[in-house]
Amino acid sequence: MGDVLAGIHATWEFDTDSVLIRFERGIRTPKLLQSLRERRIPHAALSSVTLTPGKRDTVVLRVVPRPGADPLMEAAAGQLKEGCDPYRLVLPADRELLAEYYADELRSCLGPASDEPADRFLVAAPEAPMQFKAYDGRASFDGERVSFRWFWTGASSAKWKAGDQTYRVSELAGIEWRSPEGLDGYLRLVPRAAVPADHRTGGSLGDLHGPVTPGLEAAGIAVDGAPATVSRAPADQDPAAVLFGLGYGPVHESLPFAAAVLESVRSTQSAPAVPAPILVNAGRRDPADIAERIHHLGELHQAGLVTDDEYSAKKAQLLAEL
Repeated sequence: MGDVLAGIHATWEFDTDSVLIRFERGIRTPKLLQSLRERRIPHAALSSVTLTPGKRDTVVLRVVPRPGADPLMEAAAGQLKEGCDPYRLVLPADRELLAEYYADELRSCLGPASDEPADRFLVAAPEAPMQFKAYDGRASFDGERVSFRWFWTGASSAKWKAGDQTYRVSELAGIEWRSPEGLDGYLRLVPRAAVPADHRTGGSLGDLHGPVTPGLEAAGIAVDGAPATVSRAPADQDPAAVLFGLGYGPVHESLPFAAAVLESVRSTQSAPAVPAPILVNAGRRDPADIAERIHHLGELHQAGLVTDDEYSAKKAQLLAEL
């Protein structure tokens, strides 16, 4: 499409196979969105598109990602506040007609698998190296290893006894992220079963935490198949977890961290079969659908929301699809 739609806190640029979302750096922009900076969302990662009334004379254009397509949303597991949702674009109400046009355009780009969970991540996670300060230690990730370094002012005796921890992503089955904006927030690493000893403590993850069944669902994240129930120590006693609270481990630092770890964990697992390519706008379009879009485009043109050149170019593009 190649068009740009500017909203509150973000701008969406529509390409032929994806939407590039750029977030503003303004003081009123949620810190999570500022930290993400920009994200490219392939059409293949989308499940649906909605346009709803917002607050204070606004409308909200939202794309809904397919389950399993975005490591950030998988790690968040539904815990994000509405204002921090990176898939929402808030617009003034007088731009509703234009927003409706782009919503229709995006719906036409959804592939045949849009109703199905994705078998791999289609949206890139934030890049390592990353680190943040938790309540009881500092967490760092270099792309291959996750390290926890305990603070004497916050770490429990169990964590001091276990010592500082370093985990290879190949030893992990997934992650759990509990938002610091709720009670008992934490980031916990979920180990695989029977991990070789490779820690400062001299033991393995299995020694520290007990056996773990492959196929664990953590924070709504299914890893290696069906979910399994695992008995775990409380996060304040678990050397594979760091605690949030009192300003430590804020969402804009700990959630991108969790998403980056999760993407690396998934990439170390057995590679899935390559899915058949999704053909966007393949074949001839329904003439009635084209006529409706041209009519809608004409309304935008008459309302002054589309220039003469934009109207002519888009109309020619639609006619070429017949």
